Amino acid sequence: MTLLLEEETEVTLSFDYASVAKAVIAEALKQEDFPYEAEVSLTLTGLDEIHEMNREFREIDRPTDVLSFPQIDYPAPGDFSELTDESDVFNPDTGECMLGDIVLCIPKVLEQAKEYGHSNKREFAFLIAHSMLHLMGYDHMDEAERLDMEARQEKILQALHIDRDSKED
Repeated sequence: MTLLLEEETEVTLSFDYASVAKAVIAEALKQEDFPYEAEVSLTLTGLDEIHEMNREFREIDRPTDVLSFPQIDYPAPGDFSELTDESDVFNPDTGECMLGDIVLCIPKVLEQAKEYGHSNKREFAFLIAHSMLHLMGYDHMDEAERLDMEARQEKILQALHIDRDSKED
């Protein structure tokens, strides 16, 4: 698994966020039985940058916590049956499946961790787990989808022992 990490803002997180991101991505792939080695791009950004991207790509004129840009259209969430080694979503240099891009707003991570009363690490990991599910075809447009995604997110974080009560930043 390859993580392409780009920092477009000052990152003031007190934990090894690159390792946490890799662990969450790997666990999400494992939980969903993703059949290939994968490549994921993660950009850490600020409020102004994510606000502009949210306006441009979603026509929502405010900052958000995370944006997900899947590279693959799946027949159903978590259904990887139509992916083949010949698909154009594979990096020709590495052979890894390019799942897509995650853009994560660091100020929102800090704000939401405080608001929800858990660690910055927990919020960071949660948002990456959430985005990974989007990159594998899941969404939360209705109540059933939302509940399914929430259960999957929790399962990923529990497997990594990143729980709500942890105060580790």
